[in-house]
Amino acid sequence: MDYSVIVFDTAPTGHTLRLLQFPSTLEKGLAKMMSLKNKFGGLLNQMTRLFGVDDEFGEDALLGRLEGMKDVIEQVNKQFKDPTWMIHTQGFLIFPDVVEDLTTFVCVCIPEFLSLYETERLVQELNKFEIDSHNVIINQVLYDEEVESKLLKARMRMQQKYLDQFYMLYDDFHITKLPLLPEEVCGVEALKAFSQNFITTYQPAIKKGTMEELEARVSALKQQLTDAEAELERLRKGKQKV
Repeated sequence: MDYSVIVFDTAPTGHTLRLLQFPSTLEKGLAKMMSLKNKFGGLLNQMTRLFGVDDEFGEDALLGRLEGMKDVIEQVNKQFKDPTWMIHTQGFLIFPDVVEDLTTFVCVCIPEFLSLYETERLVQELNKFEIDSHNVIINQVLYDEEVESKLLKARMRMQQKYLDQFYMLYDDFHITKLPLLPEEVCGVEALKAFSQNFITTYQPAIKKGTMEELEARVSALKQQLTDAEAELERLRKGKQKV
């Protein structure tokens, strides 16, 4: 089947690097096996005749399969290293009818120390493998306009420290920030709505210092008060029963 694009949602960094290294490792191994053909080819023929093995498992058949496998692996390895298929606009990968790119790697992370460390390790290793990478997506970002609690404000300040480091390390990358949402992104419509954040930069719905922001804060405080009163009433009833 033909597809305009194939996306691999890869495993954590260590597993992904081993996966990306596999074609090169296998190609080298097959090349080594092919180089031993002249040394052990005659011995292999004698062994197959001795044990009465069918021709499909003979030297020529086995070597033919290895050569075919080697050709496929070389092609995969070449595609991994060919950054000529994708066009990117505002961090959203677009694949037009005219094929211009082949492979790129999009790093997805969160604004925390370990994720920053793993992203840097991944980018360095991708460079060694000659695999293109020029997009970074930072997920679960907190925005000041949407934060009320002290805990979230503290985490937002922590995130900002690492966001600054991301922009400093990858100033020549295209960086896309995605917000932390109060709900899961499930279903086709939710995915379509969330995908707009790849096309246009996410902006909080409410700006600080505006009437809408103050009304939202008052509404949130009223809801907290209502919840607290309900909890107090529940505790009072429980105490009366005792």
